[in-house]
Amino acid sequence: MDLQTLQIIWFVLVAVLFTGFFILEGFDFGVGILLPFMGKDDLDRRAVINTIGPFWDGNEVWLITAGGAIFAAFPHWYATLFSGFYLALLLMVVALIFRGVAFEYRSKSDSPAWRSFWDWSIFLGSAIPALLWGVAMANFIRGVPIDETMNYTGGFFNLLNPYALACGLASLMIFTLHGAVFLTLKTTDDLHERAMGLAKKLWVPATVLSLVFAVYTFVETDLFARLGVNPGAIPIFSVLALLSVIVLLNKGASGWAFVMTAVSIAFSTITIFMGLFPRVLVSSTNPDWSLTIYNASSSQYTLGIMTTVAAIFVPIVLLYQGWSYWVFRQRVTKDSKMEY
Repeated sequence: MDLQTLQIIWFVLVAVLFTGFFILEGFDFGVGILLPFMGKDDLDRRAVINTIGPFWDGNEVWLITAGGAIFAAFPHWYATLFSGFYLALLLMVVALIFRGVAFEYRSKSDSPAWRSFWDWSIFLGSAIPALLWGVAMANFIRGVPIDETMNYTGGFFNLLNPYALACGLASLMIFTLHGAVFLTLKTTDDLHERAMGLAKKLWVPATVLSLVFAVYTFVETDLFARLGVNPGAIPIFSVLALLSVIVLLNKGASGWAFVMTAVSIAFSTITIFMGLFPRVLVSSTNPDWSLTIYNASSSQYTLGIMTTVAAIFVPIVLLYQGWSYWVFRQRVTKDSKMEY
């Protein structure tokens, strides 16, 4: 394969990895955010946590793999991203670490204060990444200060612009809605009813913020110029999928509602990467200084080896993760064996 083909393949693969991460980690971020509001007592909260107990750490593998793919396939993108977004990424990683510790430590003591501390740690460890990933993706496409040597020249607060914060709030609410719909699939009795009620209430702010972000994107970025007045099927279906969620919830079709929130997240992510291509990080200083798949990539030899390895191991990982979801497909009840 020639170099340009390999560069396109790895751009697509990075997009797929981020899409998978946002769909899978999105619902367990949502469950973590809803934890303090779903559980009336410790038994409720332990049941809520157990809905994602077998999945949350496996879902984070998608992020690790995406980071590794960027590092190996597009080292200049990785270098600029991790230097320019350093504080935001550090905050995100600390939140994820604290969240993982909270899952393991909350049941080490029967003290209500101890468990309450770790429950709110799970909340913050889920809400902070859910917000910051939206901020990061918005800055990818809006642009950040990058000079001709691919160095980030801005500061931390350059990333917290109104457009990025709007995307962050939208991603926070979409992930929370995604988690609430997931809980309707995994819980029973009063927990199920509570999850259904929350999902219906969350649909309104999630939809409003997503539509605001969509309009803001066409005003603040060059997506309008690149995709045209008619952006194509993928962005349109992203909106339609989200709009269908409330109809499906009202009909009690939780499974299809979960599929539609996943489709909306997937198509929204794909739209961002469509607007980026062939760029990977836009320069707001000078568009000609943007990082692209061509000036930020590894050599043809490196990409060729990576492609062979990915072709062998990615299907294996997908099969294993699919198997784990099948094994733990049953609903969680308050009488189920509690792990956390």
